[in-house]
Amino acid sequence: MEKYEAKDFSFFFKSLDGISENQLKQHYTLYEGYIKKINEIQEKLKTADKSSANATYSELRELQVEQTYALNGVILHELYFSNMVDRKTEPTDAFKTVIERDFGSWDNYIEDLKAVGMCMRGWVVTAYNYRDGKVHNYGLDTHNMFVPISVRPLLIMDVYEHAYMVDYGVKRASYIDAFLKNIHWPVVSERFESALKTVPEEICK
Repeated sequence: MEKYEAKDFSFFFKSLDGISENQLKQHYTLYEGYIKKINEIQEKLKTADKSSANATYSELRELQVEQTYALNGVILHELYFSNMVDRKTEPTDAFKTVIERDFGSWDNYIEDLKAVGMCMRGWVVTAYNYRDGKVHNYGLDTHNMFVPISVRPLLIMDVYEHAYMVDYGVKRASYIDAFLKNIHWPVVSERFESALKTVPEEICK
């Protein structure tokens, strides 16, 4: 079974606009904790007692639940850090055209992204839905709650308090405005292009 290792994102920690190095370092430490825990959980699953499996409580149930929490904690944070950059960027024309098609305008998309960020407790995921062929903003309250299936994540925004408390206290809206200034739109656009190359029938059948 694969052992997870933390990826290095520290190259931009000193230079993001409106998100401090201290904030990012503390956030990264949390991500490292998820790396440690997913490895620990996967080791314990090898010897978990399957004979006592029970949906109310059992060792296997708890490990299965927390496996999804820790694993998504790793993946979501890696996608989040990867879609930030220390300079202003622009989306590709192809991605912007699809956003305008699915949201009515680019401004509508940003307005929706910010609103979902304000109403959810954990994450906002802009994703390509293989079933309807459209881009949507999905909200997650935790790493493993309300996670949509058969979608390709394009943009990840962390809205847990740990993502902004050092810099902004409880002012989440100010953090979201800062995050928007640091989005690596070429990476988001590349994820979209990759999604289009995947045959939907292979995902949804």
